[in-house]
Amino acid sequence: MAKKSASYRSEALAVAHKTAQGLHRAGAIDKRTMREFDASCLTKVEDLSPKAIQAIRERSGVSQAVFASILNVKAKLVSEWERGEKRPGGPSLKLLSLVTTKGLEAIT
Repeated sequence: MAKKSASYRSEALAVAHKTAQGLHRAGAIDKRTMREFDASCLTKVEDLSPKAIQAIRERSGVSQAVFASILNVKAKLVSEWERGEKRPGGPSLKLLSLVTTKGLEAIT
């Protein structure tokens, strides 16, 4: 079974990815094809509106302070995201995308 730590869009894609990795190691899939397959299997990261970020947090049933702690950011930053003063990027945006698709338990 595939590792749970990767952010695959589904369990089926995780298994398919593991199979493709084996084929790549055996030389049946070239490096370029493997890179494209990697990208297609992983959870997509999209920009989130302030209301969407607030909805993610509220759906998770946690305060801004707890949500910030889980994301490893300051509570003030979560507040700024929710008010639209700042936008999440990089690792924070990836974590928010994972919470959106798989729930808070995916990153805790």
